[in-house]
Amino acid sequence: MTDTTANAMWGGRFAAGPDAIMEAINASIGFDKRLARQDIEGSRAHAAMLAAAGILSDSDASAIREGLLTVLSEIEGGTFEFSTALEDIHMNVEARLKQVIGEPAGRLHTARSRNDQVATDFRLWVREQCDAAILGLEALMRALLAQAEQGADWVMPGFTHLQTAQPVTWGHHMMAYVEMFARDRGRMMDARARMNESPLGAAALAGTSFPIDRHMTAEALGFDRPMANSLDAVSARDFALEFLSAASICAMHLSRFAEELVIWSSAQFRFVRLSDRFSTGSSIMPQKKNPDAAELIRAKIGRIFGANVALMMVMKGLPLAYSKDMQEDKEQVFDAADNLMLALAAMEGMVRDMTANREALERAAGSGFSTATDLADWLVRVLGLPFRDAHHVTGTLVAMAEGAGVDLPDLDLAQMQSVHPGITASIFEVLGVHNSVASRMSYGGTAPAQVRAQIARWKEILP
Repeated sequence: MTDTTANAMWGGRFAAGPDAIMEAINASIGFDKRLARQDIEGSRAHAAMLAAAGILSDSDASAIREGLLTVLSEIEGGTFEFSTALEDIHMNVEARLKQVIGEPAGRLHTARSRNDQVATDFRLWVREQCDAAILGLEALMRALLAQAEQGADWVMPGFTHLQTAQPVTWGHHMMAYVEMFARDRGRMMDARARMNESPLGAAALAGTSFPIDRHMTAEALGFDRPMANSLDAVSARDFALEFLSAASICAMHLSRFAEELVIWSSAQFRFVRLSDRFSTGSSIMPQKKNPDAAELIRAKIGRIFGANVALMMVMKGLPLAYSKDMQEDKEQVFDAADNLMLALAAMEGMVRDMTANREALERAAGSGFSTATDLADWLVRVLGLPFRDAHHVTGTLVAMAEGAGVDLPDLDLAQMQSVHPGITASIFEVLGVHNSVASRMSYGGTAPAQVRAQIARWKEILP
């Protein structure tokens, strides 16, 4: 049981403090202590503004700002003792500040509430996670660019339905993920720009009667501007939801790539070899080299998706402005951010270290009648057949080759002419996989020249 002295912030409203169950459900210090640096940064900006506005003496503001640095050094040094009875990071910091500097600490909370304080702290923290994700994505994109540049003209099978479709280049496949992760980077940038408004000074929900300067604190904290509505400022959590949404889409892309790496590194494919740093062995099968990092990335995605859904469920029924439900906004965001950054780092490491098996890729590129579309295109382009007729002729030739147990280039001219007499020997110029990929010169196509052009473009874009 806690006594009322531990909860003096409630004033005289309650005759007795909460019992152990209430204390446990009410306290958030176990997780929101991660906001300590942001909380102190916001408080130092607030104290400086109060002094500039004449609400706080310069001496008190200076004592508060210096005392907060002392508290921060204790927290970062691991000597700070967090108290569950004090509920959250804000009250833990303020209580310790009072022990450090005495009576001036009590003036820090003038013209603000824990409602705008936590909204500011959380917004600062999520903004930093956007920045970290952007850097992580850029590192991954550079690793993919290196792979793409090395294998810009290496042929491999392109798949639809996980069935061989048409030949593509290794570089083209790597660049597909560069484009995906670039959009993830863009979403993080967009989310960051939208969330970069300051709630500080909105107070509990209605603003304050003190002559504060919200533009000053916004600028000091790196925000573009103060939020324009005090109700919205303390109740909005869409900035966290937008981060989680962008993180979820990024996580989905990571999972798709992880799935391909799991498949490609198998003995049946042997398209890539993952380094020992991102693989593990088996306790009983000495030949095994398991792509555990890729599998764990694939699995962790559920935690990020789940965080997005969980916060949606917390927020969906809340009237304006603040409700205690919103205390449940942080743990899942913290967890999702941690797992996203871990997944990005692991994927970047795998991509940098992995070795593509050029010979296996090329062998597979020509399998499964992968140049059938090139044959159909030749019939349209050279013989002038309607595409549907060309499709039928090509299908007949594929069936012929399949029945003979050979690939399309292995059919002789006479066999092909038995299906359509207009076919000439020049057909064989389009049936090779290298000829196939080289011909795909449309913008965004798989031709090595197009791949190299996209690599050069992204090298200029990325910092």
